[in-house]
This record gives sequence, C-alpha cells and structure tokens, in this order.
Amino acid sequence: MEYSHSDTELIQQPIGYWSWAAYNAVVTRTRAALAGIGTTQPQWWVLAQVARADTVRTRAEVSRLLQNYLDTGRGAMGAEIDATIAHGWLTEDAAGRLELTAEGRAFYDRAAALQDELWAERHAGIDDEEYLTTLKVLQRFIHNTGGHAWHQ
Repeated sequence: MEYSHSDTELIQQPIGYWSWAAYNAVVTRTRAALAGIGTTQPQWWVLAQVARADTVRTRAEVSRLLQNYLDTGRGAMGAEIDATIAHGWLTEDAAGRLELTAEGRAFYDRAAALQDELWAERHAGIDDEEYLTTLKVLQRFIHNTGGHAWHQ
C-alpha cells in the first residue's frame, strides 16, 4: 500500500481527521453491503444480539445494549427492533422477549457470512498485533481526551 505521506509527515497528521476518515469508510462500506441484502446496520445489531444470546433477551435489554452504538439512541433502536419484527425475522411476546424466527435465523446466517467477508476485507494486510495496537492507541486517545466509549 502507498501511504498519503512520509512517516515524518504522518506523525504530524491530525488523529481527529484520520479516525473520522477510517470511521466513515468502514461504516459507509458496511451499511452499503448490508443494504445490498435488505437490512440496516442497526437491524443487524438487533439480530446479532438476539441470535448470539445465551438466554432470551427482551426489547428493553436489546435497546439498552445498542442505544449507544454509533450514537443511535434508544428511540431509534425501538424502531429498528420493530423493523426486524415487520420483516418476519423476530417475534416479540407480551413480556417483550425477542426470538428469531426460522426466516430470521436464515437471514441472520446470511448477514453473518457477509459480516465475515467485510471483516476479512477490512483486515487485509493487517495482522492481529497491528490491530490490537491500533485499538489500544484509539482507546488511549479516548482516555486522554476525557471521552468514553460505549462499553466503559
């Protein structure tokens, strides 16, 4: 890969710009790929939370877990949960418990395979050590600026 600047020049580049550019590229690519199979990124998050859970999750639990993903918000997550139900991918009982339908399982499997492909695409030429270092550096930037990631 050819980089935008020499190493000496890159050290002077603003992290705010490059972290935003990386975010924009990754999220735009992910959302376009998911749209290509008929879903949104927040709907994928909902499906993944329900499909991967060890126990049945409620609407409130899923909303609480996902409301801070990319500043989505609780209200938006409610609408995304409604959309997954409208698609026939989830059912919700009177207590708010969410379960995958057979159609939802098949769609989840399809979307999960796509997410695996996107992961491989994003990580091409990047080994685990580089990736780990990158995440630690980004978390240090968050810490140093008094910010908070959703999981902290």
